[in-house]
Amino acid sequence: MTATIPLPPTAEADDRSSSPSLRLTLAPVGPAPARLDGAWWPRSRDLGAQLPTLTAVLDPLWGRITRVTVNPVHWPVVPRHVAVAGHVVKVGWFLPEQDPHELLLLSYRTGRWNLLVVPPQTPAVSAAWLMAAACDPLGTSTASRLMEEAGRLRTVHEADRAVEAVWDSEGGHEARDPVVRPRIPTVTAAMPHQPRGR
Repeated sequence: MTATIPLPPTAEADDRSSSPSLRLTLAPVGPAPARLDGAWWPRSRDLGAQLPTLTAVLDPLWGRITRVTVNPVHWPVVPRHVAVAGHVVKVGWFLPEQDPHELLLLSYRTGRWNLLVVPPQTPAVSAAWLMAAACDPLGTSTASRLMEEAGRLRTVHEADRAVEAVWDSEGGHEARDPVVRPRIPTVTAAMPHQPRGR
């Protein structure tokens, strides 16, 4: 499930740093719980500005979100509370206990969910891969493991592009000025007519 929620014009005018849509994918409900329940691609590392939109979208889906925890390694400021649509969400942090690329959301009556946090500066292709991988209902990878795999795939892709650029510059399959080969004239030889045997 992908949620792309447009903000009302008043919200956009009030918060210039936010974007008109929320980048969020949620894993389908499966028979066995997956390690991650989806992925969130915030537009900045301003947790106070980004959390209200996320929790407002998740409240009707998962029940009222009452608490959020993060690992502060990637968040410059972790607010203690965030106001969300008429209620307050408590925000906490854990260093060794929580994956630095994960956001934990708690709903008082319903349960807890773990979202992979895709860094805001991630290229769109890598972000799409991460968001899809985090929604695999059979997924067993942690958020950090997925981030490592995305980094490895990006490195391989960049190396492949560098090799192709060298290949092309040295006259490879996409050379800009192909060598013009002279045409070889075709010669048609006439066969003498032979009489048929008697």
